[in-house]
Amino acid sequence: MEFGKRFKNFRLSNNLTQTQVAKLIGIDQTNISSWENDKTRPEYENLIKLARIYDVTIDELLGVERLS
Repeated sequence: MEFGKRFKNFRLSNNLTQTQVAKLIGIDQTNISSWENDKTRPEYENLIKLARIYDVTIDELLGVERLS
């Protein structure tokens, strides 16, 4: 799954709009749209904020699987 789809799925599963997430992070809604459409990637500070908002780890947010 692309990063953007993961970001969107976490947002939707938390019943949040792009505008609400943008306000929680302190950025413009267009940034959220760009991330979800795989046009740009969030900076690591914003990844941390997204993980906290969605109550997941950064690995979960990015879809990183653990090595055995």
